[in-house]
Amino acid sequence: MTSLANLLPTRFLKDPPPTHAFELSEMGISFARVAEPSGTSFTPFDPGVLMVSPIHDNIQQSLVVENQILSIAPPNGHRKRRAALILPDYCARIAVLDFDNFPSDPEEQLALLRFRMKKSVPFDVDSAVLSYVVQPRGREGAKIEVLAAVMASEIVGRYEAPFRAAGFHPGMVTTSSLAALNLMTPDHITMLVKLSGRILSVLMLDRSAVRLARCVELDGTRIEEIESVLHPTVAYIEDELKDKPKRLWLCGFGSESVEFAQRWQDEWGVSVEPLRSRFGTPGRNNAGLLGYLESVI
Repeated sequence: MTSLANLLPTRFLKDPPPTHAFELSEMGISFARVAEPSGTSFTPFDPGVLMVSPIHDNIQQSLVVENQILSIAPPNGHRKRRAALILPDYCARIAVLDFDNFPSDPEEQLALLRFRMKKSVPFDVDSAVLSYVVQPRGREGAKIEVLAAVMASEIVGRYEAPFRAAGFHPGMVTTSSLAALNLMTPDHITMLVKLSGRILSVLMLDRSAVRLARCVELDGTRIEEIESVLHPTVAYIEDELKDKPKRLWLCGFGSESVEFAQRWQDEWGVSVEPLRSRFGTPGRNNAGLLGYLESVI
């Protein structure tokens, strides 16, 4: 499928490709050298080092994060290294917006997208980092759909700061679920259901186009809470697309994956499979990293 891993932010797209890739979560940092994709590693954070939010600083202890970066990727000479940063889903807002007409001028496009998203994000969208892609139309006569990602510029800057201090140039920034889409095989209507800590991300695709994106902070991870998000999502698909999902990809459910897969397969008549990668097992802390590596190797 078409890679969406370069969605955030657009100003990085002309840079040379990264030599290192990092995925950050509240649990720690997953890391790989792009030239050695099978050699991924993970180093944990103590509680409170990183606290994911769309409205306040996520990096609570920048020096600790910098030291963790240096411990897993120590400098090699004085040449500045290039890094891809995969950030937690919940620090950004992802939306699919539809338009009868979409301007051709990039400045007009950005202005229109900021206007549409102004009331739906909990921060100042006018100063935020915003990136987008116009998606292929699902059917003849359908509206123009734009996949947009927006993140407070202060939050982006705080994520980049310890990497710059450690001698990296953050040459590409995206979110975990968007990067993880590279691990999915398009099969008509498919869903990615990804759990990372207390955050549940659900993306629905119609072939290679994202038609729905949800990111929800849960009070707990009991199956009833997860299904309170999934049930209306499946109902929306059946109502809007007049069809059912053909495949559901699971990630981050650990030992409960088999139980959940069987339950949802029986209930919705959908094929449920774990997300897979050539370079390791996608989980709560590394699915975006492995998806990014899949897109560049």
